Amino acid sequence: MKHILVWLAVACSLCQPVFTQKRLLTIDDLYDPDRKTNFEGSAPSGLRWLADSTHYIQRKKNPGENLTSWLKVHAVTGRQQLLFSMERLQSAFLALPGFSSKEALNLASEGVFQYDGKESLLISYARDLFYYNINSHRALRLTNSPQEELEAEFSPDGKMVSFVRDNNIYVVDLAGPSERQITVDGSATLLNGILDWIYQEEIYGRGHFKGYWWSPDSTLLAYLQLDESRVPSYTLMDHMSVNPVVEQTRYPKPGDPNPEVKLGFVSASGGSTRWIDLGRYREAQPLVVRVGWTKDSNQVLYQVQNREQAWLELNAADIRNGTSQMWIRETSMAWVEPVDGIFWLKDGSFLWAGEQSGWRHIYHYAPSGKLIRRLTSGTWEVRSLFGADPDEGWVYFSANERSAGSVDVFRVRMDGTGLIRLTQKPGTHQANFSPDFKWFIDTWSDVTTPLQVRMHRADGSEARVIDANRVMVLEEFRLSKPEFLQIKARDGFLLEALLLKPPDFNPAKKYPVLIYNYGGPRLPLVRNSWGSTTGLWHQMLAQRGYLIWICDNRIASGKGVQSAWPVYRNFGELEFHDLQDGVNWLKAQPYVDAERIGIWGWSFGGYMVGYALTHSTDFRMGIAGAPVTDWRLYDSIYTERYMGLLQNNPSGYDKSSLLKSAGNLAGRLLLIHGLTDDNVHFQNSVQWVYELQKAGKKFELMVYPRSRHAVTDPLLVKHLRTLMTDFILEHL
Repeated sequence: MKHILVWLAVACSLCQPVFTQKRLLTIDDLYDPDRKTNFEGSAPSGLRWLADSTHYIQRKKNPGENLTSWLKVHAVTGRQQLLFSMERLQSAFLALPGFSSKEALNLASEGVFQYDGKESLLISYARDLFYYNINSHRALRLTNSPQEELEAEFSPDGKMVSFVRDNNIYVVDLAGPSERQITVDGSATLLNGILDWIYQEEIYGRGHFKGYWWSPDSTLLAYLQLDESRVPSYTLMDHMSVNPVVEQTRYPKPGDPNPEVKLGFVSASGGSTRWIDLGRYREAQPLVVRVGWTKDSNQVLYQVQNREQAWLELNAADIRNGTSQMWIRETSMAWVEPVDGIFWLKDGSFLWAGEQSGWRHIYHYAPSGKLIRRLTSGTWEVRSLFGADPDEGWVYFSANERSAGSVDVFRVRMDGTGLIRLTQKPGTHQANFSPDFKWFIDTWSDVTTPLQVRMHRADGSEARVIDANRVMVLEEFRLSKPEFLQIKARDGFLLEALLLKPPDFNPAKKYPVLIYNYGGPRLPLVRNSWGSTTGLWHQMLAQRGYLIWICDNRIASGKGVQSAWPVYRNFGELEFHDLQDGVNWLKAQPYVDAERIGIWGWSFGGYMVGYALTHSTDFRMGIAGAPVTDWRLYDSIYTERYMGLLQNNPSGYDKSSLLKSAGNLAGRLLLIHGLTDDNVHFQNSVQWVYELQKAGKKFELMVYPRSRHAVTDPLLVKHLRTLMTDFILEHL
């Protein structure tokens, strides 16, 4: 009987469900440089369609190796084949004079590869350029110079490679190969075909330095020439050497001379540049904000703005006689932003994503710039214009029509009818269309799900899953599901918000709140997309008993440029009113401890932290990372777009300055800055520190050597997040 009872007890224990104790996140889980935990999963990125519209290229890291495999993947079946063999590539370069086996291996493992979509690879390695033909197994050394070749690319016909060296444009014929210098007057302050710091940061996009554009027929190159000789220099210093390393960057601030710009075009075979006449813009101190070509290569298209960016003109310059014709002019009550993604149709007409209504929508223009019709409308905005299928008559784009924090893929007829949402799952969708617009690769995530990748037909139906990317490690942790909310500002504007509660939330308890804020124009933080390690750091804090609150003010909301225009010439005040309305909503909730509200943010978000702590007593603590503390100290193009010229708006600059309000600081402040920040200079924090000291205010300061605008060294990132966590736990 005893044995039977023991057997029954064991059997019953085996029948019980097994509950795995989920654990809490730690700093080591998220930021340990040696951690093996992968919270992002395996979703492929950088997939590129081939011209046949039936295959795409996928790069894949070989397990346990430094080498990357290039795979040719069939879009529908997923069948993979090796595009080229790294072993054959190495053997081809070993045959070149002076190439050792180690150098060939290093080139294959460390080189930066570009594929022309046909048969050729362009490889940047050890400050030089190399060429490899996949079909013929031909390897070439294209350059051998002590100076680095920058912004290299194939010509459209694949027969040449262009690049910039010492601020001059060069072209190499691959048949030779033979190198020729296309421009000759480049210098330290005269840049041909390459952008300076402010043009890439504020006009063409961070990290995009290329300032030249091939004509579609590969005969000409249009390029910008930037004269920086009158632009003031800013000095950065790396203190980590015995003799500090000094770095000089041309950096114009409000009222300083901007780089003087010229636009020209030159033959790819060499010769003199023909300059496009910008004389009528001289008094406007012009910015050339986009450049391209018509499909027939007969006209250079360029968008011009005045210094304050109060208007934008699209012009077409005829290469045969040099005359320009204005096609489109856009104006607004405040500023106008450059238009990306002109898409050409077979008849020479084009699609244009403009904002003249206050919301970005798609317009169809005749070749001369005459408006044919508007294709989309509504209180939502187009995010990306992908193009059109001329055979079926559909135009494809992405938009936030479902909600301000989501992005979906859509199509609409060329006559503006038949608007259809192609993606059904709520979240953020990024589409990559095949050249014939019959297929698109959809990269999707939501606030709780890392990136997943699927193949879709043009009608939105799913063809296959490329990578479902189920990140199993996330199931080990006690994670909360964020709640999306809308709250009313004092004037009735609906503010988008996100609330993250502790996993064991008890509505009868009161919780402290940490606010995450950015607040700058048109960059929302409330997004239904995967938040990566910052989102998981917020989860870690929620596990420790904090409410996490994100509430986009109206200028950051993504609800059309019209929602941002009211901030014109007056940074800080309107953004703070919306932030305060969110705080007031929080204080009205029975589960919020109104005496324990903190805030953190970086860059513009750091500015908003400083503004909040000097214009309110509602915040117990704040963490300001790399803040702008006075808009006189930031760059001219960004600042003047929103604040106007300094000489025309001195009171606005004064009113928005944290230096002027330092004496009003309330709450505990942690100020953080990278010592070599080339974007928001450390000078901003130094001047604020000085004013806070004179006002007798207590605060904490942490600096990060060799860190730019973001702290990226893994060891320093761990230190940063540990510092922030400890400060929150101590003061909130």
